[in-house]
Amino acid sequence: MTDHAFADLRAVFVNCTLKPSPELSHTQGLMDVSAAIMRAQGVEVDEIRAVDHEIAPGVYPDMTERGAARDDWPALARRVLDADILVLGTPIWLGDKSSVCTRVIERLYALSGELNDVGQYRFYGRTGGVLVTGNEDGVKHVAMNVLYSLQHLGYAIPPQADAGWIGAVGPGPSYLDPGSGGPENDFTQRNTTFMSWNLMHLAAMLKRGGGFPAHGNQRSAWDAGERFDHPNPEYR
Repeated sequence: MTDHAFADLRAVFVNCTLKPSPELSHTQGLMDVSAAIMRAQGVEVDEIRAVDHEIAPGVYPDMTERGAARDDWPALARRVLDADILVLGTPIWLGDKSSVCTRVIERLYALSGELNDVGQYRFYGRTGGVLVTGNEDGVKHVAMNVLYSLQHLGYAIPPQADAGWIGAVGPGPSYLDPGSGGPENDFTQRNTTFMSWNLMHLAAMLKRGGGFPAHGNQRSAWDAGERFDHPNPEYR
């Protein structure tokens, strides 16, 4: 399929490496594969290297209102909210996602209480995935953590929405190092490809179907007294 069937979609890739630009990011190397697949289908791709920005710690939309001297997150959040697809990329450190990835998720969480035009939580109707690199064990652990977080915020998670590469566990070559085998690893490349297509498929289904169905999940309606057939009489 090369007819740009997904040209109405926009994806944002947030690289949560600890390395500021222009340092080589192995996580970026794997994210580039997914981004290239999406671009080939006409998806508009935006890329953010989070560590290049001043993202203040906290769980509010704009931390300058809470005493931070600077906070680049509000501008970055607009780019995330403009996208139908979010892909978080992270290295593994001490068996877990990077501290930068944790902060990005915390700031996404700061927006999760906002509502969309039909009264659902703000991230409804968008899809999410994760890519992981490193040379220590933990790809599935990191993927579980990140994908749980995204679905809790309201993102829809398609089948096989994660991929990663760690090579041999322990000190050794990273994804883009010469001879690492990462760019040629069939398991990694297959899963990255499947993830990319599944994100596009689900994002297109949601966008063309008018978003995630707005019944039984509208915070605004619940607050107004609607209980969506809840069986507890106290709620009726």
